[in-house]
Amino acid sequence: MSDNRFTDHLGRPIIAVTGMGVITSLGQGLQDNWAALTSGTSGIHKITRFPTEGLSTRISGTVDFIDVPVENAVERSYAFARETTAEAIAQAGLSGDFEGPLFLAAPPVEPEWSARFALADRAPPSQVEGDAYDRFLTAMRQRPDPAFLEAVQFGSISERLSDRFGTRGLPVTLSTACASGATAIQLGVEAIRQGRTDRSLVVATDGSVSAEALIRFSLLSALSTQNDPPEKASKPFSKDRDGFVIAEGAATLVLESLESAVARGAKVLGILKGCGEKADHFHRTRSSPDGGPAIATIRAALEDAGMDETAIGYINAHGTSTPENDKMEYGSMLAVFGERLKDIPVSSNKSMIGHTLTAAGAVEAVFSIQTMLTGTLPPTINYVNPDPTIVLDVVPNQKRDQQVRAVLSNSFGFGGQNASLVMTLEPA
Repeated sequence: MSDNRFTDHLGRPIIAVTGMGVITSLGQGLQDNWAALTSGTSGIHKITRFPTEGLSTRISGTVDFIDVPVENAVERSYAFARETTAEAIAQAGLSGDFEGPLFLAAPPVEPEWSARFALADRAPPSQVEGDAYDRFLTAMRQRPDPAFLEAVQFGSISERLSDRFGTRGLPVTLSTACASGATAIQLGVEAIRQGRTDRSLVVATDGSVSAEALIRFSLLSALSTQNDPPEKASKPFSKDRDGFVIAEGAATLVLESLESAVARGAKVLGILKGCGEKADHFHRTRSSPDGGPAIATIRAALEDAGMDETAIGYINAHGTSTPENDKMEYGSMLAVFGERLKDIPVSSNKSMIGHTLTAAGAVEAVFSIQTMLTGTLPPTINYVNPDPTIVLDVVPNQKRDQQVRAVLSNSFGFGGQNASLVMTLEPA
């Protein structure tokens, strides 16, 4: 007979978080990130990694303080993931092989233009006018390039992490746009709930900022063009918001059954109480204006957690700072929480770290748990011109000391990917 201290309202194992690691433009490690985040510091800066002349957006939250052997998105993403995973596993008090499955959220893999041009230039003269991919293949056959090969394989990051940390089984790599980090957490939760493992390693990473990425998002009119000063560009829920600030980062969470955590004497940092995920078929990049899928996602997370909306004490908003997304998210939250919404603190980490894309859901889950652990609500900075149509307590500009015991974290992404997480400080 199972011990009901360790099972939830549906008889499933309660999922504990026992380790966390994070990297953003604010710095490396949870301690430095949290100190900067709660002080209202911005990590957004002018881009120095590549030339930005002629680009409408010239700012970002790039992570430029981690050494990589080759300058490409895969190597950066792997390096960020490696560092956050080492931090999380150390905090969890684990040593040796991890002995659990790995779920990785990683950006779509595509060689950067500079690498493509360099490879094409290596093709023999007879191939110069031929098909580009024929030239690539010819050049690779003549002189193998392991670094380039590593950079174009979607599963290479997870395989390297699995080898380094001793995870069990085939690692899973997923990419569900801005919801990826939260989706990876959901997969880690379900693996434990289904009895397939006692612990799972969840990693989300994104080091994909490039000139091409800026151009693509600019063509969608998604990025802020308020380049000067950079730290003022991301202003979620403000009237003069004009787009998100693209950024990089990573986060790792060690999830395990509460029973396993207690048995080995691990410190429980928080509980992953509920997960919700719904698809939105309205448009490839835009969310449904009525917020229907987002509303359903939040309600699904609450239902999965066995809680109603009155239990939520704080919301870590998706809060991208785009005109449309902020409006849609507000309407969705209002539909779920009603008049009570104006009294629930709602802040956006993206005002300081930018939008870390694939990593965002996991980065914000880490910060949500840290909010409960410390009794400190991080602010939404740059909130000087409120949008009168969005009536929220955004914890404006300065942190707030307030103990909360249940948090909702939203991740609403391109391609109709919506995910919400409910986290609590301790089991009910």
